[in-house]
Amino acid sequence: MQYRRLGRTGLLVSELALGTMIFGEEGGRGTDAPTAGRMIDRYLDAGGNHIDLANVYAGGRAEEIVGEAVRGRREELVLATKLRWPMGQGPNQVGLSRHHVMNAVEASLSRMGTDRIDLLYMHGFDPYTPLDETLRAFDDLVAAGKVRYLGVSNFAAWQVMKAQGIAQHRGFTPLIAAQYQYSLVERDIEDEFPALFDSEGIGLVPWGPLGGGFLSGKYKAGDRPEGGGRIAETPDGYEESWDRRATERNWATLAEVEKVARAHGASMSQVALAWLMVRPTLASVILGARTPEQLEDNLGAAELRLSDDEMARLEEVSRPASRYPYRIVDQPAR
Repeated sequence: MQYRRLGRTGLLVSELALGTMIFGEEGGRGTDAPTAGRMIDRYLDAGGNHIDLANVYAGGRAEEIVGEAVRGRREELVLATKLRWPMGQGPNQVGLSRHHVMNAVEASLSRMGTDRIDLLYMHGFDPYTPLDETLRAFDDLVAAGKVRYLGVSNFAAWQVMKAQGIAQHRGFTPLIAAQYQYSLVERDIEDEFPALFDSEGIGLVPWGPLGGGFLSGKYKAGDRPEGGGRIAETPDGYEESWDRRATERNWATLAEVEKVARAHGASMSQVALAWLMVRPTLASVILGARTPEQLEDNLGAAELRLSDDEMARLEEVSRPASRYPYRIVDQPAR
């Protein structure tokens, strides 16, 4: 496992982060606490130090599971969590108001059994709360020692830049990490975000690196999945749903991934992760493994190095159509 700087900081995070979105979820898609504990131990033993959470994962149960599993090893880790979405029925139990931010952080600290959050993300934009209010609350949490670094997720590019501009103008703690969906079959962020992150010293931490399992190779063209798996269970039109994944370009991408995997004796998941791990400004890729077997396979991506020719082929087959005005904006660089 290799380590990288997180944005423009001295904090080092492992190139593969452990995702926990389904830890503690009930039903067939979830990972129960004992299994999650074993996966955490295996990840740490492999050299991983970056565990990604959110307070809404399994209604807070994921934070509890991780907190229990890492007792005695807390100082080795970078624990990241997120807030913004509802944690109750009340009107102030959602959003990025100072009230909700402060309450949510205290609740997360309690669930994880720790005295600080190493990396705290805004999990989505809140149109009702001024960014100044949220960023002041975050800065106060850093000053109090309850949070160490700040990040953003699922914001539009202008919202990220506005937040960073406010932080710089007010002297608040800046954003140093960003979580966005990114994979060979979801490259939309390339229009604006890599240049933004490079300019502002923000490290990219992608989620959904396998396109909801699409890039694992378990789906075939023309065979719509009936059940079992994230794509099959996601309604049409939503992120990682079948109708968004089953396109001509994505099937061609999948075929190329399979060719590269065969040449290396690797899994298709490992190839998809290896492609992502060398993208600009990348800090850690979040693994969304549900089982120990999936985690073991994903960890193998840390040993896989693709050739320049293989990278070029994957780049070409998966490249989305150039959109205005970016095809004009990018001309000088090309």
